[in-house]
Amino acid sequence: MKTDFIAAINQVSSEKGVSKEVVIEAIEAALVSAYKRNFGAAANQDVVVRINRQSGDVEVYVVKQIVEDVTDPRTEISLDEARKIDANAQLGGAIEVETTPQNFGRIAAQTAKQVVLQRLREAERELVYEAFTDREGDVVTGVIQRIEPKALIIDLGKAEAAMPVTEQVPGETYRPGQRLKVYLVEVSRTPRGPQIIVSRAHRGLVRRLFELEVPEVFSGAVEIKAIAREPGSRSKVAVAARQEGVDPVGSCVGIRGVRIQNIVNELHGEKIDVVQWHPDPTIFVANALSPATVISVDLNETDKTANVIVPEKQLSLAIGREGQNARLAAKLTGWRIDIKATTLPRFEGIAPRLTREESLARLTGSLEERPD
Repeated sequence: MKTDFIAAINQVSSEKGVSKEVVIEAIEAALVSAYKRNFGAAANQDVVVRINRQSGDVEVYVVKQIVEDVTDPRTEISLDEARKIDANAQLGGAIEVETTPQNFGRIAAQTAKQVVLQRLREAERELVYEAFTDREGDVVTGVIQRIEPKALIIDLGKAEAAMPVTEQVPGETYRPGQRLKVYLVEVSRTPRGPQIIVSRAHRGLVRRLFELEVPEVFSGAVEIKAIAREPGSRSKVAVAARQEGVDPVGSCVGIRGVRIQNIVNELHGEKIDVVQWHPDPTIFVANALSPATVISVDLNETDKTANVIVPEKQLSLAIGREGQNARLAAKLTGWRIDIKATTLPRFEGIAPRLTREESLARLTGSLEERPD
């Protein structure tokens, strides 16, 4: 054993990414099991195996109780015999008696191999779990390893993750070897090791991409208040400034749209509307329907419905293809939105954005003339 044994431990420790002490403890536990199985140890016998960390020597000890009259020599020892090992031994105490068999190294190595491997697998799994459990809610980069009917298997370096069909984006094309940024949804323990679930469809991916791409969001100068997403198609993101003088929408869009375009590219062309959040729900609802022009917003607190008036030419834009714009605006604001159009001349030439003053003026006194 000796030098080769220690070298083998060092190699396993390096290859498996676990500490040398963990490997040695796994081997010691395996050798206890091997000794009990091969050398007739009693079921209640307390066996200890120690491996010398420098030399690699293996020694087996049986812990025996010191008694006046020995009835079971496998678990008990007389005071006279105990004092031959330790002069300070006392009745009622316990002492370790070395019982290392001559051929123990060869037999134990064969018997303990599977136990050692199992303990090492458990140690590896625990390391993986600890490495990823604190990263739930983060974006990680992985490589698609293989495509299975129910999930993509993604290599994250130290571990594999699964991206179920429900977490994949409709319309995105995946292929083995492709690098992807994914959102870490969940890390859980299972009998087969840590299970890591990642997503491309989670709205948290959009939030994290903004944090990566927009320094003001990362620093907290701009806060993302809400996100509504239909993966692969369109997202709406409501932002607010937490620092005076900061333009939240402009910060997210970037000069010439560079920042938002980088996020769109990462999401493979998914459109993103960045709108300004506002504590006044009338203004927030109007902003959420961007890019459509909004004339007025009338809120019904009882059933949490927002009745919105838009110019007739803006109706289809406000509703969006298959109702998408209105649907996302409703998700973003938390209000059910009912959109109607008007053709009155007084609404012609309205500015494309509803300012706070305009909105409040229309809601507090200018809506008397609005048709039913």
